[in-house]
Amino acid sequence: MPEKKQLVSIIDAKRDLPGAVKKVLDEHGVDRIIAAKPDECYVKINAIDFKPYVYTSPAVTAEVLDYCVRAGAKRVFLMENATQGNMTRLVFEVTGLASLAAAHRAEPLYLDEGREAKIHLPHLGYDVRVSRHVKHIIDERDSVTYINVPKLKTHSMSVMTVGIKNQYGLVAHRDRSPDHNFRLHKKLADLYSVIQPDFTLVDGTVVTIYGHYPPEALHKKTLVPLNIVVGGADTVAVDTVCARILGYEVDEVGHLREARDMGLGVADLERIEVRGEPLDRFKEKYPYMLYDAFPHDVEIIRGTERNCLEGCDANTLALLQVLYLDYEGKGGFTIVMGKGFDRDRIDAIEGRVLLAGSCAYDEVGDYLTGRLGRRNVFSSRECNDLASTTGALTKLMKVGTLKMVPLNPVKSLEILVKAKLAGSKARIPRLVP
Repeated sequence: MPEKKQLVSIIDAKRDLPGAVKKVLDEHGVDRIIAAKPDECYVKINAIDFKPYVYTSPAVTAEVLDYCVRAGAKRVFLMENATQGNMTRLVFEVTGLASLAAAHRAEPLYLDEGREAKIHLPHLGYDVRVSRHVKHIIDERDSVTYINVPKLKTHSMSVMTVGIKNQYGLVAHRDRSPDHNFRLHKKLADLYSVIQPDFTLVDGTVVTIYGHYPPEALHKKTLVPLNIVVGGADTVAVDTVCARILGYEVDEVGHLREARDMGLGVADLERIEVRGEPLDRFKEKYPYMLYDAFPHDVEIIRGTERNCLEGCDANTLALLQVLYLDYEGKGGFTIVMGKGFDRDRIDAIEGRVLLAGSCAYDEVGDYLTGRLGRRNVFSSRECNDLASTTGALTKLMKVGTLKMVPLNPVKSLEILVKAKLAGSKARIPRLVP
């Protein structure tokens, strides 16, 4: 008897987004899943930041929330934990996701606030902290519904960010930096081994390329309106199909390869039934590396022994690019990342310098501080410590942190105070130098 294939649907959403979302969810019986576990329904979106097009479409989000309510969910939660350097409550306010949740009978759940619990990553062999709500979902998997709604994006650190990568938002900020390096792919797959959604629905209406955090100045180059939604019960199978849509094989996406090798799902197109739009519609291979547009007067010195795209390299440069192109950030400094440096290049550094990550700091931090002076040496001491990197680059480039928030500064501070009073543990840069 032939093996039953995993079903993944690709539905064109250009003319009828509500119909497309409903068709995907109905096709996989998500209404029956909710009806069997109606007390609590958790919807995890991708809302890392409030910049346009970096978060799950509000229109897609609204349709999913309405579907959950119609299917009989008694309580619906819209949850996220924004990227380091930001607070989820602030992201939900700026993007309108907080008011959207209220309008569609859902409760916003800010996973960077309130009490935490530990979960164990079995393959890496250590614990990470998550919100108590995430621990509740894990402990009560048989009685609560969990729907994953990522946005389809390429990613400069992980090639793409879809279903598996979207779950990294479940981890507390201070536990994201450990192994946010060449081991990130295993960490992502390991987290997926601990918590798996009932269903993953991917927002592919407008895809971002050249990384996951495109500057507004580059939107003409970085936004691709594919006008699709993709869904399936096996997130690994969904991600495999999404990789093909973006032009990549499984072995080119580290965390997807790791998930396959851990036996966590189907990562073979021959064992997946793709229903709806044919895969041969998608003929491009979309770039995931950052578009080459950086300040000409910032020198980048990379170590030759190690320099992880997944850690200190790609996110540092993504922020450098955004501050330069969207906020008129100034240059005139040096960034040192990785380890194993040409000593002549280090000796030639003058002026201000950012040491991105512990490898660079451990190798040349004391030396450069002694030679250039403490006021001229900025650093982030962990792998991809985005809060510290943001604090350093905004000072180096003379961009006010509050200037990056499209709200009245008083309103921004009011929201941040509310988050702190609610127990926010988000890692953010200092707002006032």
